[in-house]
Amino acid sequence: MGRWAIALHGGAGVDPNLPLQRQEEAKQLLTRCLNLAISALRSNHSAIDVVELVVRELETDPLFNSGRGSALSEKGTVEMEASIMDGPKRRYGAVSGLTTVKNPVSLARLVMEKSPHSYLAFSGAEEFARQQGVELMENEYFITQDNVGMLKLAKEANAILFDYRIPTTGLECCAAEADNPLMMNGLPINVYAPETVGCVVVDKEGRCAAATSTGGLMNKMSGRIGDSPIIGSGTYACKLCAVSCTGEGEAILRGTLARDVAAVMEYKGLGLQEAVNFVIKERLDDGGKAGLIAVSNKGEVAYGFNTNGMFRGCAAEDGFMEVGIWE
Repeated sequence: MGRWAIALHGGAGVDPNLPLQRQEEAKQLLTRCLNLAISALRSNHSAIDVVELVVRELETDPLFNSGRGSALSEKGTVEMEASIMDGPKRRYGAVSGLTTVKNPVSLARLVMEKSPHSYLAFSGAEEFARQQGVELMENEYFITQDNVGMLKLAKEANAILFDYRIPTTGLECCAAEADNPLMMNGLPINVYAPETVGCVVVDKEGRCAAATSTGGLMNKMSGRIGDSPIIGSGTYACKLCAVSCTGEGEAILRGTLARDVAAVMEYKGLGLQEAVNFVIKERLDDGGKAGLIAVSNKGEVAYGFNTNGMFRGCAAEDGFMEVGIWE
């Protein structure tokens, strides 16, 4: 029997001006999800079951950018995406462009287990969801007034806004300075704080699993797909480890961050934390910003980020437990 371990995240790239009350709300949600996972692992639930359980909880709470509370596209709608991967056989399922599915991560698992494919998107994914009888909601369920306000600001600034939880009255101090604006693919970023959610677990049997879910970017183009549902970029699990990423999706895609953690462990012989550090330092080009969480089949847990902070929590069977935001 091995040792279980878990890590979860609520996004990397936290604005330093985030109010203390919002920080505390985030920590409480992360702690609740950690305790939920710990209880499940102690009851001998499998890694794949636990990552789905945790991400469902994060999708249902509107605090982070996934499921209910997802960032809005330029059309004012949600286009959610998620993926899940079972490490022992490297099976995975992914979905994109969802507008009615309450828990995208669960539909991703159904794609993995109940379809002949690995990835379904937009109308095809929605049709599969109806066939499978998953819980569907009207688009309004996912939309919060905070997000409506942030989308309005994003359109006025002709920018992509990341953190819908920054108070709108404080945007002036959070915005990129005109002399040195933050850019992503040539567009100004007013607030850098993506809030994808993810979870990685190794259970007592040494089985690793990972899941990631997101609403994407505020004011994103309709049809944009980020790193979260792309296996090897935003999510990856194998016999050795499991990884979930968050941050600037386009940079994570270019760097294939999640797979590279496993690759440098396998081919360079690095330990888990060494591998995470290497990937964050060496694989994010052009100033890309990101963070990731990881577990190994030995019951180790690790994380890394090159942003101001990352909403995160982790725990291990030996009693270690941590919930944090900053370095």
